[in-house]
Amino acid sequence: MAEDEKNGIVYDSGKRIRRKEKTGQAAETWKRLKKNKIAYLSLYILIFLALVAIFAGSIAPYTFSEQNLANIFQKPSWKHLFGTDQYGRDIFSRVLYGTRISLSVGFIAVGVALAVGGILGSISGFYGKRIDNVIMRCMDILLSIPSVLLALAIVATFGTSAVNLMIATGISTVPSYARLVRAEIMSIKEQEFVEAARAIGTSDIEIIIKHILPNCLAPILVQATFGIATAILTVAGLSFVGLGLQPPISEWGSMLSDARTYIRVYP
Repeated sequence: MAEDEKNGIVYDSGKRIRRKEKTGQAAETWKRLKKNKIAYLSLYILIFLALVAIFAGSIAPYTFSEQNLANIFQKPSWKHLFGTDQYGRDIFSRVLYGTRISLSVGFIAVGVALAVGGILGSISGFYGKRIDNVIMRCMDILLSIPSVLLALAIVATFGTSAVNLMIATGISTVPSYARLVRAEIMSIKEQEFVEAARAIGTSDIEIIIKHILPNCLAPILVQATFGIATAILTVAGLSFVGLGLQPPISEWGSMLSDARTYIRVYP
């Protein structure tokens, strides 16, 4: 049996019997992501919301802060699809603009968690032993505290701002990414291609970045897809109790908090 590496064709006794699939790391990651139907659906929902956030200024019929006290508490209509609030602001427009805030905070919070958790998980999984024990015990301490409670404590300590909100939400989810990356690296680091990289004198950092992490990408992306939704809910929860972004900024949690006062009178 012979193999044509250039064209990806395998020959047996001079006859072509099949074409080998040539897939890169990105294609393999996409293939594994599609196998998880919930993550696949979540990805499309995130893309839709991202498009809404980008084009909110064009889609929204009004600005998020435009007030008209003559039109307070209007019912849903073609003029105001979701009705108006206590200041006569169009709720549909505020929801669209709120998408920008929620998605921005969600993506950045997951980015913080992924960066910090990825670094700690990589060091822990690759080196093991005492370093692994110290890092994982610190992660266990963070895991023992409910993520929302930890985020509440951080925001209450450092103040309510968009940056503090992102950091608080990100730190509260660091342990889950650290443990995921650690588990993936421990299952990969003893494979032959890693040993070959060590044998030719490749540094530890280069082995982790170029050889190990790309092979952990698929499960990390799936976790990050779910993590964005969790981050959005956490941010909305913090805003709902008054520790998130404050009015007049249109944020989903603060909008719900404002509306609950009138839910029995103007449902």
